[in-house]
Parts: sequence; C-alpha cells; structure tokens
Amino acid sequence: MTTEEKVKEIKQSFRLLMDGVASRSMREKGLDYHINWGVSLPHLREMAAGYGHDMHLAIELWKENIRECKILATMIMPPEEADPQLLQLWVEQVGNQEIAEMLAFNLVCHTSDALVLAKRWIATDEKLSVIVGLNTISRLITMDVDIGERDLCEIRDQAQAALGDESLSVRHAANNLIVRLEEM
Repeated sequence: MTTEEKVKEIKQSFRLLMDGVASRSMREKGLDYHINWGVSLPHLREMAAGYGHDMHLAIELWKENIRECKILATMIMPPEEADPQLLQLWVEQVGNQEIAEMLAFNLVCHTSDALVLAKRWIATDEKLSVIVGLNTISRLITMDVDIGERDLCEIRDQAQAALGDESLSVRHAANNLIVRLEEM
C-alpha cells in the first residue's frame, strides 16, 4: 500500500471513531482545525501502533490540517529520523497548545537533540515554541534523562521567567516544569 493510500485509509477511518461532542467542545475552546473528528487519544495510539514508525507517512499526515492526522504524525514519526530541521519546521507549524503538547510528549522528547532544541525553543518569544520546549524538558526529567547542572540552572531561570508570561498555556507549562525540577 502506498503512503497516499495509507493516508486516505487513515482519514476514512476517522469517520468510524468520530466523537461529535468532543469535537464541538474543542472547537468551542478555540482549537482551530480545518477538520476535527474528536477521536480519542487511546484510539489514536491504537491506530499508530498498527502503522508502526513510518517517516514518510508521518510527514504526509503532518501536512493535513486535521487534528487526528497531526497527532498521529507525532506518534509514528521515528525519533531517530526526526532531524533538527524537521522538528524546527514542525514546531513552527504547530497551531495550538494541544498539538504543541503532543509534539513534545510523543516525539521531541525521544530524539537525540531534544534538550538542545527545547532550550532553544524556551528562549524564544513564540508562545507555542515555548510550550513545546517546556513540555519536552518536563518529559525528559520524568524519563530520568541526565541534564547537567549548568543546563538545569538555565532551564530553571527560563521557566521562572515564563511564569510571568501573559499566556495561561505558557504559565501552565512553566509551572509543570518547575514542579518537575523541584521533585528531582
């Protein structure tokens, strides 16, 4: 089956799993997608497991402005094939907090450049990039990744500064990171 056929099959399968109430609720909360089927994360994880890691499929899914396609892309992109340029592009294309979190938790934290990229993103003025960075570092801490003392001091300073951000989403991600840092 070609990549295009897989994308078509995946998109068609969303209709069977559609949750109109969840979709409407997300739309009312400001999550802006061209299409949002409201498919649950457990269903998406199950679908991702069926396709396995597939870089070409992940790239094609990411191109779709469909919530479920973007989330699946973060789940099936092989971390070892997600180079820094691709990750930077995806971070720049993140459209909302949900996708920022999915990208951080499902993909970025599993890449070899996760800490370097996350530190770069938390130092920007781009709200969604900061959210990806803060969440990536939080996940790295929970995964017991060794982060040097110098990096921890820099990260702590950036997280403290982010607590004063006007965006509730940034403040929430910063607070979560600070809690993780205190638990270390």
